Amino acid sequence: MGMDSGHQAIEKNIGWMVLLVILVVSVGGLVQIVPLFFQRATTEPVAGLKPYTALQQAGRDIYVREGCYNCHSQMVRPLRAETERYGHYSVAGEFVYDHPFQWGSKRTGPDLARVGGRYSDEWHRIHFDNPRDVVPESNMPAYPWLARTPVDAASLPGRLRALARVGVPYSEEAIASAAEAVEGRSELEALIAYMQVLGTSLKPAGHPVAAKP
Repeated sequence: MGMDSGHQAIEKNIGWMVLLVILVVSVGGLVQIVPLFFQRATTEPVAGLKPYTALQQAGRDIYVREGCYNCHSQMVRPLRAETERYGHYSVAGEFVYDHPFQWGSKRTGPDLARVGGRYSDEWHRIHFDNPRDVVPESNMPAYPWLARTPVDAASLPGRLRALARVGVPYSEEAIASAAEAVEGRSELEALIAYMQVLGTSLKPAGHPVAAKP
């Protein structure tokens, strides 16, 4: 009876209810999240992982700016239906240099975690200019202005320097030469360069490459 009355008292007192809910969620979150900071598999890069080149990073910034993550996730889950379609499941060590992460569950379009190398640069060029020229049933919007818009080279060294401060291993030389590396390149070229590197850092032995969807 005492326990029931105590429970009812908490349910009727919104202040206590909010406080206890926050406490339970906080403890549960800490138990789930804190151990991950001490697991090497989630904090160290996979073998061979390299930071994005200046052009690839510019493309990634364009990807985020255009809101591509609203329709495309970059996270293959360890389920047979996903690995057979997209390839090897995603592992945390592939994304330690990504700020912000592009993981998620929103898939109006296909997952892009393993899209690198599946299509030619020309396919991507046509696809971004008008997706229905290569995928007739696509509802993806066209991005024709990307081919006409030059990469913002002036802001790139500062972007790379900021990433270096949060752990991405960019050298001073790479930062200093970033603007020159993208000089005269279009946003379309940068975005394609980013597409072509996605998922290529992980090379698991004995795992078949998924067929093109």
